[in-house]
Amino acid sequence: MTTSQCIMIILLLFLPITDFHAEKSRNDYVWLRSQYENLEKNDSTAFRYLRIYISKAKKDSDFVRLSEAYKFAVYFTPSNEGKLSYADSTIYAALRSKQPEIIGDAYLGKGIFYYFNLKKYEPALAEYLKAYEYSKNGKDEYLHQKIIYHLGVVKSYLGFYQEALDLFKQCSAFFDKKSKEKNHPNTLFNFKRGYFNSIHQMVICYRNLKQYEMADDLVDKALLHLADQDRFLLEKSYLLKCRGISAYHHKNYAGSIHDLHSALQEIVKSNDFSWLSVIYYYLGKNHMVSNENKGLYYLEKVDSIFNRHTFILPEVRPAYEDLITYYSEKGDRDKQLYYTKQLLKVDKLIGKDFTYLSSKIHREYDTRLLTESKNRLENMSSRRMTYILIFIVSTIFFLCLFVIKYHKEKNIKLKYLLLQDKLNNKQYDILTIDKQDVSVYPVKTGLPEELYKELDLRFQKFEIENGFTQKGLTLGILALKMNTNTSYLSTFINENKGTNFKTYINGLRISYITHLLNSERKYLMYTIEALAEESGISTRQHFSDLFFDINGIRPADYIKNRKKELDMS
Repeated sequence: MTTSQCIMIILLLFLPITDFHAEKSRNDYVWLRSQYENLEKNDSTAFRYLRIYISKAKKDSDFVRLSEAYKFAVYFTPSNEGKLSYADSTIYAALRSKQPEIIGDAYLGKGIFYYFNLKKYEPALAEYLKAYEYSKNGKDEYLHQKIIYHLGVVKSYLGFYQEALDLFKQCSAFFDKKSKEKNHPNTLFNFKRGYFNSIHQMVICYRNLKQYEMADDLVDKALLHLADQDRFLLEKSYLLKCRGISAYHHKNYAGSIHDLHSALQEIVKSNDFSWLSVIYYYLGKNHMVSNENKGLYYLEKVDSIFNRHTFILPEVRPAYEDLITYYSEKGDRDKQLYYTKQLLKVDKLIGKDFTYLSSKIHREYDTRLLTESKNRLENMSSRRMTYILIFIVSTIFFLCLFVIKYHKEKNIKLKYLLLQDKLNNKQYDILTIDKQDVSVYPVKTGLPEELYKELDLRFQKFEIENGFTQKGLTLGILALKMNTNTSYLSTFINENKGTNFKTYINGLRISYITHLLNSERKYLMYTIEALAEESGISTRQHFSDLFFDINGIRPADYIKNRKKELDMS
């Protein structure tokens, strides 16, 4: 046997073994994952190994690994349609795993996709809430806080800044604590990144809540902490963006431009076009102070992002108002009309998601005025008619307000005069027990005659001494004072006044305070709360309502008219 033949036999014997090990490696989960896990986002070459991983997980009915594989598929698929499809597959596999943390993470992933890729906030919030329900009783604290963070982001976007701030405070405290514990470097990195992202969101909330000092202090402390950090460039850029915005509001235009440009590179790299539009807006505002052409360049870049992504944050909405005003002053009606139409589109888009926030946004150009402006620009001959119509509508509106106010005041004055007439002519019903000789009238209910007379005397004393002004007075308390039971007391009041205990006491109290207001000037200087206290009524509103029910006029209106009559104003 020749040497070459020996070598050939050895190769033939060894080759199947080599193929076997190669095939085994190809089918190993860890090995397969190592072939794609470090690739860049949206790199579709990952599917060369990822498809094998998915097939193996399906064959093994390993739904935990299958859910993980679909999660990677979302990351590596370039198209949004593919990402959404794989996000649904992730949830399907996670539900089959029956593990709450896996299911929660799957719903969170779909929510993040809706929020950051599609800018669909209502469905994002729905997915986050599902994720929260599955994770809240689980053991994965990191996942739970991550979900809370994303819930906070949506709440902040919708304008619920205080609610969002509370969530971000919780997240930042958790991530800060965990980042100081001993753990794997990658885990610590995630905790630190979560902490800085939470700080960024807190700054946004503080700024929208007009707590500017809190926002500035938080930014300065975070940036100081990040001064020598190279692993958190994106997080540092978000904070520089915040400092740049603050500098603009403090009219430090040079400092603002420097910080905004420093933030720009990483935010462009991350393709975060929402915050990119904010940076362009404030760069435009800064440059408009000294260089209009450069300012217009950046303001118009805001519009280019809106056209490309059909998305805009309310914070940059004024860019369109600035552009409309600028081109109006320059007499460029074509561009004025264009940006007016764009602003109408912006408001329509904002209105879809911002049911809470859109009503809170201060708009120099509301939809009605924008529509009128568009029509005026398209047909200049209608300008004069528009002005006339606005004038007529405004005049009618203010005239109606005047007439309504006049009639209201006239009605109050009439009610006051009627009440004064009753008071001055001793016709005001003070609701006291009739001073009748009880022995003349038969007792309808069979109350003992002696008890009836005794109660009559006690009630006269009760009314003379203003016992009804006692706060918290009840039928039971009064029965004890009268040395009788509630049944007899209730019967006595009903027979003598034709009403129940509550109405009787309230009538006495209002009658008492009305007479004081009419006869003693010092009571006209009391607050409504003090008058309620004086009469024994527990709350200001209850007193005002009772006074109105009995006298037909509010106590504040009575006092105002009484002061005027006595020339005390």
